Amino acid sequence: MRARDKVAVSALRATLAALDNAEAVPVAEAGRRGGALEESPVGAGATEAARRELSETGVVDIVRAEAAERLDAAAELTAPAHADHVARLRAEAAVLLRFLDGPGGPGTHPVG
Repeated sequence: MRARDKVAVSALRATLAALDNAEAVPVAEAGRRGGALEESPVGAGATEAARRELSETGVVDIVRAEAAERLDAAAELTAPAHADHVARLRAEAAVLLRFLDGPGGPGTHPVG
């Protein structure tokens, strides 16, 4: 696998995880259940909570935040010993921004 592919895969995996976390319903919204065991739901998916649906703007905001996080981390690493890590962080940010700022801008790339 080429080095560029590894950088893209790393950036995209982390961003997909951030999107997945953003869609999760907080415990307070899901409702806490208590009570007797015999009153608990039974069956596949009986305890699943519906996930939030992110708008396109919400997805774009999260992807931009992930890119900004990488650029901020790269800016903080000033020691020459961190040069490889800084380059990787900047490359990951570039991958993410390319999805947003590509030829057609937001909305032209399938997201989610």
